[in-house]
Amino acid sequence: MVTDLEARPRLDLRGRTITTFIAYEVHDALSRLDEGARLDVVTDASAAIDTDLRAWCRTAGHRLVDPRTTGPTRTFTVDKGAPRRSERKFAAVINDDGLFELLAPLGYALAAALEGHEVSLYFQGPAVKVLADRYVAKMHGLGGPFSRFPRVGLAKAGHLPPQAKLGQLQHLGARIYACGPSMDHFKVAPTNLAFDGVIVCEYLTFMEQLDAADIHLYA
Repeated sequence: MVTDLEARPRLDLRGRTITTFIAYEVHDALSRLDEGARLDVVTDASAAIDTDLRAWCRTAGHRLVDPRTTGPTRTFTVDKGAPRRSERKFAAVINDDGLFELLAPLGYALAAALEGHEVSLYFQGPAVKVLADRYVAKMHGLGGPFSRFPRVGLAKAGHLPPQAKLGQLQHLGARIYACGPSMDHFKVAPTNLAFDGVIVCEYLTFMEQLDAADIHLYA
């Protein structure tokens, strides 16, 4: 006889320490299940993961039950809740295209989108290069030629490349804005954008988003 525990879908995310990566994978898996279904999520035993998954489940309307720790591994059971959409809005202005400089703004944007907030991102200055085809994030300065090594380490932990995170954000409903004069200056043509639906504008257009937003981030 197959037990309920054996029949439940299981998501193994051991080795991934970035909680927005974990939450996105859980969100994606839950999207294919009916309300009330249960999903087992296996992660490293980490206080940060435990705290963040509990916070995300509270805000997203899911129920976290029966966490179990076995040595270095922790298994969470998530009950899928009813769809929930926040009334809050998050707006970020991103100025930098550096490998490490992009981690925080895109991480917070993902966290906001995963919690159901409406997310708007404005790329200006060198950051517009992030939106171009074949963009690869690099460290600034003398470390630039050695950027491959931290990229590999970040990806292993769950920090996907910036364009992959932007793809996740668009999947979650985020809107992307780009500064037109910055695109001209850094030679990013509208035909070379890696994303559909990018709104090319300047300050006045994005000011509407900043004015409506509850949460602001400048990076």
